Amino acid sequence: MINTKIVIFIAAFFSWLFLNWSIDAEHLIIGVLVAGLITFITYDIFSEKVRVFASPKRYLWFLYYLLFFAWECILANIDSAYRVIHPKLPIRPGIVKVKTSLKSSVGLTFLANSLTLKPGTMTIDIDRENGFLYVHWAYVKSEDIDEATRIIVYRFEEILKRIFE
Repeated sequence: MINTKIVIFIAAFFSWLFLNWSIDAEHLIIGVLVAGLITFITYDIFSEKVRVFASPKRYLWFLYYLLFFAWECILANIDSAYRVIHPKLPIRPGIVKVKTSLKSSVGLTFLANSLTLKPGTMTIDIDRENGFLYVHWAYVKSEDIDEATRIIVYRFEEILKRIFE
């Protein structure tokens, strides 16, 4: 059985190396310390399903998710800028209820944070037992739960399932 702490430590350490792009002694020592701290702080979060994080395929999906999220943020920023500079300020704000089939805490957290970080939407609440998120939407296109889920959540959720479920 794979030890969760080892997997978290290795992922944090390689993330540190990737972000610093340096392998001198100081960076390696600080990387070990930071990875150890991250492991200590986040162990409880990631201990639900340790085998999930041992699959290399999931890390490739995570890289795809980062690119997908960046693209969605760019599109959302353009849309938000258009709404701000438009003379009539076309907004129709509201809170919508959307479905999610994600069950893991980490998956739900990633979904909620992804929606909140994307301009135009912000997650207000998560009803984990019933599988709903309440999202503030700058321009409500549909109040129907299924349609709002398709527009706001579906694409993120499909990728996050491959990573965390």
